[in-house]
Amino acid sequence: MKDITTDIIIIGAGPIGIACALECKKRNWNYLVIEKGALTNSLFNYPKNMTFFSTSEKLEIDAIPFISNNPKPNRDEALEYYRRVTTSNNLNINLYETVINIDKGSKQFHVETNKHTYTAKKVIIATGFYDIPKLLHVPGENLNKVTHYYKEAHNYVLQHVVVVGASNSAVDAALEIYRKGGYVSMVIRGESIGERVKYWVRPDIINRIEEGSIKAYFNSEIKDIREQNLTISTPEGSKVIPNDYVVALTGYLPNFELLKSCGIALSNDKMIPEYDAHTMESNIKGLYLAGVICGGTETHKWFIENSRIHAKRIAAHIESQQIFS
Repeated sequence: MKDITTDIIIIGAGPIGIACALECKKRNWNYLVIEKGALTNSLFNYPKNMTFFSTSEKLEIDAIPFISNNPKPNRDEALEYYRRVTTSNNLNINLYETVINIDKGSKQFHVETNKHTYTAKKVIIATGFYDIPKLLHVPGENLNKVTHYYKEAHNYVLQHVVVVGASNSAVDAALEIYRKGGYVSMVIRGESIGERVKYWVRPDIINRIEEGSIKAYFNSEIKDIREQNLTISTPEGSKVIPNDYVVALTGYLPNFELLKSCGIALSNDKMIPEYDAHTMESNIKGLYLAGVICGGTETHKWFIENSRIHAKRIAAHIESQQIFS
C-alpha cells in the first residue's frame, strides 16, 4: 500500500472527532478523519427511542445551532444534526476504515489501517468507548440469546427477558420492554437503581419495581446462562428463573489496547491516559486525546457537552507551534 500524506489524522468520527475536524477546516489544515463504522457510530448504535440527558444546545459543536422538537433531543435528531454538520461543511472523513497501528517515527506518525497507510505530523484520538462491552464472564454468555446492546423492544414481546445493570441504558431497556409486553426481570449488582439515572425516569422504574411489574434482584449476579433459563446468585441464595433473552447492559470500555500500542501511559487503577489538560497532548508528543477516552474506565466523566472544548484546546496548541504556516 502506498503511503498517503496528510498533516493531521483524527481517529473517530463521533461528535468530538467532528468538532476536531471543524477546527482543522477553519484553519485550512490538511486533515483526515478515520472512522471504523458509520458516521457517529456510537450514537447510531444507541437505542432507537433514546432521549439524551443533555439539552440540544449542550450538544452543539462549533456554535452550530441544534434545533430539536423538545429541549432534550432524541437519537434520530442527534444523528441528523451531526450528519448535516458533516455534509454541509464537506468534512474529510473516511468511514468503515479501521486503524490497526499508530507508530511514532522520528518526525512523523505512521498510521496503518485495513485499507491504507498514512503519514501525519499530528494524530488526534477521539474514539469514544461504546465498541467494547464489559463482559459478564459467565458460562453461556456466548449464546445467541445474549446481547450487550439494546436497540428496540419489539422482538422481546411475550418473552422472559433479564436486563443486567441499573444505569440509564438498562433502565430505559427494562421500561420499554415491559411496556411492549415483555416479562422483565432486572439483575443488579448494587443495592439500588443507579443515582445517575435520568431524574425523570428514575421514579418510573422504582415504582414499577415496587408494584411488581418488573422484578428486580438487587445485590445479585448471574451465575450461568442456559437456553431456557439462568441461575442468579442472590442474598437469599441461588435462584433459577425462566429466560428467553439476556440484555446485559453493564457498560463499555475504550480501546485501551490501541492507546497502549501507541505508547500512551495509563494509570494502573482506572486506566486514565496521561495527557495535559490544557493542550490535550498525551505523553507522546504530537498525539492528542479528545472526548470520553480521556476518562479511562470512568466513562461517565467526559461526554459531549463537557468535552467539546477539547477540539479547541488541541487546535490552539497545534496553531501555537506554527508548523503549518
